[in-house]
Amino acid sequence: MGMEEQQEKGKSIKDWELEDRPREKMAQRGVQALTNAELLAILIQNGTKNKSALDLAKELLAYSHQDLNELARMSMKTMMAIKGIGPAKAITLMAALEIGRRKQLKLAVEKQSILNSKDAADLLIPYISDLPHEVFCVIYLNTANKILHYEQISAGGLAATVVDIRMIMKSALQWLASNLIIAHNHPSGNLRPSNQDKQITQKLAEAASLLDIKLNDHIIIGGNHYFSFADEGIL
Repeated sequence: MGMEEQQEKGKSIKDWELEDRPREKMAQRGVQALTNAELLAILIQNGTKNKSALDLAKELLAYSHQDLNELARMSMKTMMAIKGIGPAKAITLMAALEIGRRKQLKLAVEKQSILNSKDAADLLIPYISDLPHEVFCVIYLNTANKILHYEQISAGGLAATVVDIRMIMKSALQWLASNLIIAHNHPSGNLRPSNQDKQITQKLAEAASLLDIKLNDHIIIGGNHYFSFADEGIL
């Protein structure tokens, strides 16, 4: 008998009813009727001998202060610190959160023009603010500042990432971009640009200018806040 079967055998009828309740509720009333805890319980699927899947879901939410964005920032190791959340459950949860993030970004990119720093930040914050590592992104725009393409150029550790200017310029030409916005996140929440941030910005602006492409802004995301090189007059 496997571990999972042993756990299921050890559960009381009450535990089984509690775990099945979100599935029954969704079947009867639709997915929109489920609470965040119930949705997470469906992803978790099985609990332990002493905790149902719904119990584990509520514990995860309590750990993240009932904030799904904070939950999305949790690493696999942090999730697994909760007894009953093993590698398989943590991977499933992280994958589901990433799917939601990508869907949100795709919908925003398809509809949006970037006319100022706030427009850019509103697009980027839901996608990169909760990442535990630093990423560097580029938004390619046409002459009317309508989004042509968004891509993540690189990802690094907590302190730095590598930016390939030639790759960015190649993509800009492929997408026939007239304008660019570059962005990266500071997982620490500190919005102050580093000397490296300033150097990259200047090099990219100069490279883009040679191709008659304008670098509109460099946005630094820290939590739910942002820093704009254009707004601060340092671009």
